[in-house]
Amino acid sequence: MKNKEYIDINKIAELKGLKSNRSLRLAIQKGKYVARVVKVFGGKSYEILYSSLEPEIQEKLQDELIKEATQSNCTVLVPINNINNKNFITESAKLTALARVDIVKALQNMRAKYKTKKEADSIFLDLYNSGMYLPKIHKFIGSISIGTLHRWIWAYEDSEDYRVLLPNYKYTKQGEYNTILTQEMKDIFIKFLLHPNKFSVTKAIKLTQHILEKKGVENIPHVITFRRFAEHYKKNNYSRWILFREGEKAYHDKVEAYIERDISKLEVGDVLIADGHILNFQVINPFTGKPTRATLVGFLDWKSTALNISELLIFIHHSLLVQKQAT
Repeated sequence: MKNKEYIDINKIAELKGLKSNRSLRLAIQKGKYVARVVKVFGGKSYEILYSSLEPEIQEKLQDELIKEATQSNCTVLVPINNINNKNFITESAKLTALARVDIVKALQNMRAKYKTKKEADSIFLDLYNSGMYLPKIHKFIGSISIGTLHRWIWAYEDSEDYRVLLPNYKYTKQGEYNTILTQEMKDIFIKFLLHPNKFSVTKAIKLTQHILEKKGVENIPHVITFRRFAEHYKKNNYSRWILFREGEKAYHDKVEAYIERDISKLEVGDVLIADGHILNFQVINPFTGKPTRATLVGFLDWKSTALNISELLIFIHHSLLVQKQAT
């Protein structure tokens, strides 16, 4: 698909998952896209210039073009065997990644001039978002947040490969995690992550890559892929992470005290919670024979939160019986 081609606004709305093209029309009026007016049945519509679209939309359009060509048995520019190849990068995505690299390198240069990274980052962000510092890049990328800036520099410094800053627009449902790591890669990586020696994530990645290289595995994923998996694993397996890396004491101090109990798994009568209250009258202590204030103990059913009268009556009866025997 050529950069000078125009795409129907309704097609773009569909790719963006929008119910209507109203927001796109407003964006055109604000100058976000380069567009032209076209006549349609019943009025007019818009077509947006392909090169002015977001990189992820350009990629989706490229994917559809390849898919349509494949289904119609046409000759495509990309070999069929490479259609799903992770190494296939659109020109727009590549330009975006390289522009992000320029931002990262500019930030690195500014950090060298200040005592703290925090001060340098704050000043750099204000300058960049003003549009007067790196104006061409700002016009192409737009304004960014401090979180985005940190994510880019962290990813690039970790691998120094511009591909780690390629637009990543693959989203998954909550609780799911999509990764190109194979099960073998995951198993090896997790062993190092949960090792009692408490290897850093960077060290665990290097050791995993070394093992995979020794086994003759080809196309080993980038460092950032392993790091994202490690972050996801720690977040969703925090108890295992602490127990295996730091031991039982750390597990007791950091995890057990915050374990959430699932009351939906209980049935009425499964668990009783007892609590006592000292009453304002005295009875004879059966063990010492001296007067003492009585204590009433109540039993609460955890599931229903109702006071268990039968347990309470048994306790009172037992207390009275002990007191009678003592006198």
